[in-house]
This record gives sequence, C-alpha cells and structure tokens, in this order.
Amino acid sequence: MAATTEGDERVMAAAQQIVKSLGTSQNVTEDMILILSNFDNRLSTITELFSKGGGGEGLSKTEKRLEAAEKVVVRWDSNYNTPRHRSSPWEDSPDEAVEYLSAVDEILRLTEDLTLTSNTEIMDRAESVLQLAMSRLEDEFRQILTRKTVPLDAERLHGSIRGVSLSFMSNDGDIDDLESSVASVEDEHEILSEDRGGSFGDDYCVDLVNPDAIADLKEIADRMIRSGYEKECCQVYSSVRRDVLEECLSILGIEKLSIEEVQKIEWRSLNEKMKKWIQAVKIVIRVILPGEKGLCEQVFGGSELIREVCFMEGAKGCVMHLLNFGEAIAITRRSPEKLFRILDMYEALAVALPELQVLFSDGSGDFLYSEAQDILVRLGEAAKGTFSEFANAVQSENSRKPVQGGEIHPLTRYVMNYIKFLVDYSDSLNQLLESGVNGEEGDGDSNWQLASISPLGHQLLSVISSLESNLEEKSKFYEDSAMRYVFLMNNILYVVQKVKDSELGKLLGDQWVRRRRGQIRQYSTSYLRASWSKVLSCLKDEGIGGGGSSSNVSKVALRERFKNFNLGFEEIYRNQTAWKVPDPQLREELRLSISEKVLPAYRAFLGRFGSHLESGRHAGKYIKYTPEDLENYLLELFEGSPGIIHNTRRKISS
Repeated sequence: MAATTEGDERVMAAAQQIVKSLGTSQNVTEDMILILSNFDNRLSTITELFSKGGGGEGLSKTEKRLEAAEKVVVRWDSNYNTPRHRSSPWEDSPDEAVEYLSAVDEILRLTEDLTLTSNTEIMDRAESVLQLAMSRLEDEFRQILTRKTVPLDAERLHGSIRGVSLSFMSNDGDIDDLESSVASVEDEHEILSEDRGGSFGDDYCVDLVNPDAIADLKEIADRMIRSGYEKECCQVYSSVRRDVLEECLSILGIEKLSIEEVQKIEWRSLNEKMKKWIQAVKIVIRVILPGEKGLCEQVFGGSELIREVCFMEGAKGCVMHLLNFGEAIAITRRSPEKLFRILDMYEALAVALPELQVLFSDGSGDFLYSEAQDILVRLGEAAKGTFSEFANAVQSENSRKPVQGGEIHPLTRYVMNYIKFLVDYSDSLNQLLESGVNGEEGDGDSNWQLASISPLGHQLLSVISSLESNLEEKSKFYEDSAMRYVFLMNNILYVVQKVKDSELGKLLGDQWVRRRRGQIRQYSTSYLRASWSKVLSCLKDEGIGGGGSSSNVSKVALRERFKNFNLGFEEIYRNQTAWKVPDPQLREELRLSISEKVLPAYRAFLGRFGSHLESGRHAGKYIKYTPEDLENYLLELFEGSPGIIHNTRRKISS
C-alpha cells in the first residue's frame, strides 16, 4: 500500500481546477464527475464532494474538502467494531486502507492551509476529525504489530549452543560426595569446552514481523508522526515490542526472579538457569536486538530520533531482565562448583558488551551499557571470590579416612581436574587475578620463574602447594609407613601427569615437572627402605657364624633367617598385592626396583647357605621359594587385589 504522493495531490488539484472551470454547466459537470470516478479510486473523495456540491455551489471549497474527508473517517470509525471489520482487517482491505489514508492526508493538508487563515471553527472541526482518525490508526498500528509478529522458533534460536553441569564437592569436604562428583567431571568438561565458543554466524537473522506488514506499519507511523501523535505511536510500538521481547526471554527459559528467589534455588536448578542465561545473552544481543533495531529503522526510517526512542523503550526491559539475573548471581553465596558457570557468564557478557554499545551507538543506551559494565565487574569479583573459596576448600579439606590401597585421593582428582579446566579461562582469569598477585609462593621452589609466570599460574602453584601439603598430612593416617609412600607416589604422579598432559604444563613449566619427578623418586627410595629393609636384613651373613665357613655355620641361626625371610616376604606379598598403583609405568618401575634389591640378595644367600639345610630334616619348611618363585610373586604386587601364595614346599637342588 503506497501513501498519497505529491503526484496524487497535483492530480486532485488539477481535477478541482477542471471542475471549477466548468462553471454552472450541470451536464458537463456530471460528465466530468463520471469520468473522474472511473479513473482512480484516489479521486473518490473528489467525486463525492462535487456530486453534492455541484461544482462550487453552497459550502466553501475548504468545507467541502473537509466534509468529504470527514465522511470517510466517520464511516470507517462507525464500522470499526463491526463483524465485517473483524473479518476483514486493515491489511486485508488495501483499497479501503488507501482511501482512509488519503482522507487523513487531505485533513493534514487542510490543517496546514487553515493555519494561514483565521477560520477557527473549521480548524477545530478538522482537528477533531484528525483526532478521531489518529485514534483509529493507533489501534490499527497495535493490531498489525500484534497480529504480524512472527512466533519465535525456540529450537532454531538455541541452535547448537549447549552446556553441561559440573559438580564439585560441597564446602563440608565430604569424601563420599567428592568421589561421586569427580566421576564424570572430565567427560562433562570436554563437552563444556567444545560449547563455550558456540555462537551464531554473521548471517544469522530472524524476521520479527512478517515482511508484508512493514509497509502498512510505516504508512500509519508516518501519518501519526506528521499529525503530531508521535508520542502515542511510540508508546504503542514500544509496549507491543516490549511484550514480545519478554516472551522471547520466556521461550529461552529466562524467568523473572528476584535476587532473593535466585539465592534460594538449589545448585542443580540454578546451574541450568545460568546455562540458559548464557545462551539468552548471545541470542538476544547478537540476533534479536539487531533484528529489533532493523525493524525500527524500517518502520520509523523518516525520523532518527523516534526510531532511537522506540528501539530503546522496547529493548531496555529485555536487557535489564538479563542484567538483573547476572546481578543476582554475582552476589549469591560463593562455592567452588559455581566458578566455571560464573566465568561462562562473565565471558558471555564481556563479548556482548561491545555489541551492546554498537546497538546503542547514538548514546540513547548509555545507562544500559553502564549497567552491563557494572554487572560484568561484579561477575568478575564473584569469580575471584569463588576461586578463593576453592583455594580455601583445598587447604582446609580435613577428611581423615585413608583411601583404600593407597590409591589416588578424591581430593587430588578433584583439584587437578578443577585447575586443568580453569586453564581454559586463562585470558579472563589472568585479567581478573592480575591485581591479586602478592609475590608469596608458598611452594618451596624458591620463587623460581615468578617474574615470568602469569597471575593464574601463580595462583595455581599456590593451590597445588596446598594440595601437596594436605596430601602429606593425609599420608600420616596410614599405619604402614611403606603404604604412606605408595600413597604419596600415586598422588604426586597423578598431579604431574595432569600438568604434563594439559596446558598446565606450559603454564607451570618443565622445571616444576622435573622437581616433582625427583620427589617421586625420593618417595620410591623411602618405600623400599620402609618395606624391604627388615626382609633384606635376614639375608645378611652377620650372625650366621663362622664368617660363612661351612664348618662353623649355625644351622639354628640359618633356619631362623630363612623362616623370618619367608614370614616377612609373605606378609609383604599379602599386604602389597592389595595395594593399588594405577599407573602401569610406576607399577613396573616399583616391581623392578624391588626385584633388583631382593632377588640378587636372596640368590646369593641361598647359594652360600642353602646346602647346609637341604640335607637336614624339613628343609622345605625353611627353603620354601626359589628365586624364580619370588620373581613371579613380585609381579603380582600393587594390583589392588589381595594375593595368596600357593606354596608346594619344594626341595632346593644344589
């Protein structure tokens, strides 16, 4: 539907001049009226005017023009709420809509002309008709906006953006909870890492209003603005679009919650709401609001100020709705499990801020941009505070129950998976933590490389140092000192592997890894001494008698030595087959170290003194194992399943 153009006005004026020039010739006038009425429906108003006015008789020309336009407006107004109108709305009756807009244009021209005269009576009448017409156009504007709004496809809006739930230990440090929380964390974070970068392409867009309605909206808006009813037009537009955007947020899963309500939500549910918020920020800022701005530019293209006001008034409620949730999260109770999601929210808003600034580049949205900046700062502070909660939780975790078999402690898994995932947020965390570096390492590494290490690296070193201290304390709960060292080897090796096999290695450096590997070797040496020294002492020559001479060997002492060796070895076998060393390389290295200590000593002792007992009674009771037997049994250590020695009491041949 096109508006009445200047060409149309010229046609109308020419037609009026023609009729005027016809004078009082009624026959000629009627013929001309017939011709004009068949020419274009835009001249229907003129036709009606001259049919009744007889070409200049009676009413003045201005009154006749006003009367003709008034009849069109009044007729449409009287039919506005009729069944016919409801079944045939504005956009479905283009001819009648054109006639109505032409009448409005005529009234506008009359009011412009009347301002130059002193005919206040006709002016008041024209303004009254115009007010009636504006009321009608306002309602039509609202109905078109409402009827022609395109329902959002939530599935399409969500696209491929996904999220995951990361569950970590609660602040009470309960070990059972901790074990279950780390079971699936690696798989979940693998999905999270893939999805954090999810976004829409530059060409992603949606139609917010059916394109065929844009022209109608523009035609109505133009008349309302020209008539001085821009305020009413903006109010209608903003009200409808504001409701639409709130519906968008509802479709995206964003509820209207107070800060108090947010703080009462349990973590699993809150985590889901935070994920939806992250998605909604991306969709609203990158897709919906640009679409809204484009719609404003189409409808209100002729007035920059009005389109800015309408966009601002329609969009600010939606943006503030999102920011209010961000504020609520920023001040909720801090706990380690929230950190990753808070960082996701922080990064999503940080990316959205420049785009938000572009959307309101005219300055109309300065306060929105300022609010968003403030929420970003608060989320950053919440992330820093939550990181501190995590570090404190590591330091203060005080479970006293030893892990069965000396295996990897759940705290170790939890901490190392946690900080491994934190490296994915290095850019954000380095920026947030930069002001918090205090130069104290607490790592025992003599402040090595601190001049070049990043703020996040510095903090992670501190956390790992706290973990190592905690593990040292937990190792003391084992009554068997040898098991204590196996526990420490298992856990420190797990830490080293997590560092070496991830971006943590680049963050902490090779020197850090070398130091920890040296520490593991020290634990291995301590284990051998604590576990095998007593057994190996049975294979020494001292106390046997005769300095090893066959004639002076004390068989009693010799039997006692073999007996004690057998008992010690069997006890170690029974215990240490139940111990668990998960890493195959460490397991094999420990077995090899034991074999290198035990087998040569046993073989030599057996070679020197075995013959003294073989000829005696019950020799198999004392010489129970060959070196090959011991070697095979040693291969069964550290499997995590208690073993049983099936001894056949064989006789040792010389």
